[in-house]
Amino acid sequence: MSQGPGIVVTGASGRMGQMLIRTIQDSPRAHLIAALERPGHDWIGQDLGRAMGGGENGITVTDDPLEAFARAQAIVDFTTPSATVAFADLAAQARAVHVIGTTGLDTSDLTRLKAAARHAVIVRAGNMSLGVNLLTQLTRQVAAALDEDYDIEIIEAHHNQKVDAPSGTALMLGEAAAEGRGVSLDATSDRGRDGITGKRRRGDIGFSAIRGGDIVGEHDVMFAAAGERIILRHVASDRAVFARGALKAALWGQGREPGEYDMLDVLGMKQS
Repeated sequence: MSQGPGIVVTGASGRMGQMLIRTIQDSPRAHLIAALERPGHDWIGQDLGRAMGGGENGITVTDDPLEAFARAQAIVDFTTPSATVAFADLAAQARAVHVIGTTGLDTSDLTRLKAAARHAVIVRAGNMSLGVNLLTQLTRQVAAALDEDYDIEIIEAHHNQKVDAPSGTALMLGEAAAEGRGVSLDATSDRGRDGITGKRRRGDIGFSAIRGGDIVGEHDVMFAAAGERIILRHVASDRAVFARGALKAALWGQGREPGEYDMLDVLGMKQS
């Protein structure tokens, strides 16, 4: 068995859940101790390896987070907002690192996470890849360098099963652009265009969402002015980049002081 922290993966049957499980099982720095699914799911009570279409691995899929978290040093969680906030309370009780890739969290959800982070490490990011976090930094810097003569538009594309829009990554990029300009994203965000909407308001940060096929994730940040456009782009072709980032976050969080962190902290890219 691999050494290192024991990790629980929530939402084990999902695309990201299965990728996370494979990534952890392949790592010599951590080991998988439990796989969690919602009550009533077909996988509950099955051997995880068999459920994933392979050989038995001795881990039985469970719907009991309390028991699983009590044995864990980290939880990796790409599920839904309601599940994530409930998991955060239990992870805090267990003093386990909670790595959150869930998107669509609202203000009340974030308040719950902040309370949980008083007792345990939470690493939360709209995207866990190195490339996207570099893109976030570049977006902030370019937005700071250009004035409102440059319209900012964030265009994102994902597979047809994604349920939230704009994506968590798009919103992360929007926040970076707003920070670069020294404005609030809430005050400048333009997310809905249908019908006679009038001309674009100067200084707004626009969002466009595309859904189709099996697109893993594509994000463009466009700065458009009269006569020129600057486009920053990231394309993910394999979910493994997110799983590797999540595992890196789970390892990084071991021994840290309780609090809220993001992937810029994990990657040592946080600007003071």
